[in-house]
Amino acid sequence: MTLQFSVLASGSTGNAIYVESGEYSFLVDAGLSGKQMEGLFQKIGREMRNLSGILVTHEHSDHIKGLGVAARKYKLPIYANEKTWQAMEHSIGEVPTEQKFVFGMETVKSFGSLDIESFGVSHDAAEPMFYVFHSGGKKLVVITDTGYVSDRMKGTISNADAYVFESNHDVQMLRMGRYPWNVKRRILSDVGHVSNEDAAIAMSEVAGERTKRIYLAHLSLDNNMKDLARMSVAQTLETRGIRIGEQFDLYDTDPRVPTVLTAV
Repeated sequence: MTLQFSVLASGSTGNAIYVESGEYSFLVDAGLSGKQMEGLFQKIGREMRNLSGILVTHEHSDHIKGLGVAARKYKLPIYANEKTWQAMEHSIGEVPTEQKFVFGMETVKSFGSLDIESFGVSHDAAEPMFYVFHSGGKKLVVITDTGYVSDRMKGTISNADAYVFESNHDVQMLRMGRYPWNVKRRILSDVGHVSNEDAAIAMSEVAGERTKRIYLAHLSLDNNMKDLARMSVAQTLETRGIRIGEQFDLYDTDPRVPTVLTAV
């Protein structure tokens, strides 16, 4: 069964990733308005009404902004762990009980030939978690919004065919930028976001023989740039013996333009 995905939007202004396998399709997060998400779906030739459900990573607004609206409009199931449900319920409005599902941390849910595995990350939210998709012998990992990548995470996400991987900021741009110091300290902390260099180090430790594509995701609008992220990641990987274009390729993501719907 073919596993396909598109990073519809990625960044501090809103996040949404589309994944499909056979008759099942899911949205990871709904961090844009309903109208914006419908436009993004049109661009990849899909419709929100056909989703099998929405998988929530955590309750921050850039991940759930359009969640309640989309779920109510199309009667979509929402999957999140209990602490995330408690943290976001006041933000997403009333959702019918029959659309609310608990997806526990470190568990697997199966939908036909698609297995979805959840794993915890280190971020300043109630109980943040991301997802690994397994189908037809292929493996897709989505991991953003983490202050660091632990050995436990590495074990779960290792040797995937494709990654959507956080590369949030350039440390120098962040340190010299306009953010107040308490915000800078939060981003740089173990419950913040990974930098370009730290992302590349983690990539070098988890990429395997199967790995062909890594998408650099959740870039900061103020403290990063696509070219800089790609260059920094490539340079760090090269110092660790990995040459881009030989083992795997790097791809950009964007806050407004979806990536091409691609088979893993």
